[in-house]
Amino acid sequence: MTPRPSFDLDSLTTCIVLIDEHGVVDMVNQAAQVLLETSSQRATGSRFEELARVVGDGAIDWHHTLANVVRTRLPAVSRDLKLALKTGRDITVDVVITPLNYDRDSRILLEISALDRARAISETENLREAQQRLQHVVKGMAHEVKNPLGGIRGAAQLMARKFEDRELDEYANIIISEVDRLQALVDRMLGPRESLDKRSINIHEVTERVRQLIEAEALDSVKVIRDYDPSLPEFLADSDQLTQAILNIVRNALEAAEADSQITIKTRSRRQFTLNGQRHKLVCAIDIIDDGPGIPDDLMTSIFLPMVTSRPEGSGLGLSIAQLILTRHGGVIQAISQPGNTCFTLLLPMEP
Repeated sequence: MTPRPSFDLDSLTTCIVLIDEHGVVDMVNQAAQVLLETSSQRATGSRFEELARVVGDGAIDWHHTLANVVRTRLPAVSRDLKLALKTGRDITVDVVITPLNYDRDSRILLEISALDRARAISETENLREAQQRLQHVVKGMAHEVKNPLGGIRGAAQLMARKFEDRELDEYANIIISEVDRLQALVDRMLGPRESLDKRSINIHEVTERVRQLIEAEALDSVKVIRDYDPSLPEFLADSDQLTQAILNIVRNALEAAEADSQITIKTRSRRQFTLNGQRHKLVCAIDIIDDGPGIPDDLMTSIFLPMVTSRPEGSGLGLSIAQLILTRHGGVIQAISQPGNTCFTLLLPMEP
């Protein structure tokens, strides 16, 4: 009997699964174990369908194609298959099915390519190009808003001097403080490298500033709920730019909210988390959650692109600017949405 050839496939990034003609797994390489969220010990001896069940319209075609490969010993390809993993997660893949036509070797080699990952890479590239275009737009806008800011600040100062009212003074001070923050933000956006003024910050000072501004705008029509993790350490970041990023997202939630709605600002930590291909020991996660109508499905893949908005009066720049700010910090913004529950998650590395 001719011995079976040995396969050293763990060094490959391609996902490889070997099955016999009955669909029983003989071997899975390291890449396939990661993709299918299993181990070699658990997978070997199990039917492939127990690890990753083909669901949806492609199930019938998959079984027909696999049966043909077993019968004819000719390779085939199954595209855009949806696999339901044993862990409960769904992935979309292409599978190249190749029979091993060695003497007395009836096994089938499956090469699995995850389309979800390829699509994510493509979306990241599109977002990077869009952000480069956005930088030119932001610089143009910064020039336009710089002059009116001085007028707003002067008017707030005159109002505070003319009317002796403690509550009015408090609002005037908020206006002046915000104008000063925006002036500094505009100056940095107009700088040669759009620099970050990184200092050690407490993220809850930033979120509390945003809450104060939003509550002043909401006038009791929307309730802002705080769910903070007090154990989060300080980390290096640009406080003004992070304030602007979080404010843009919370303001979007406010504009979409109906009367008696609520917006939740939640902070948590995530350990050993990968952002933009880099592993971080500790990451700050800020969730902005609202119970509004949600984001239309046809906009979800493009909400961070400039000029994309579902509101006729919107500029479509708020989310793209927020994403740009997070990118400069080495972070990212993620979003999920359905009616009654929309959550934007800002992820920031908490470097020492």
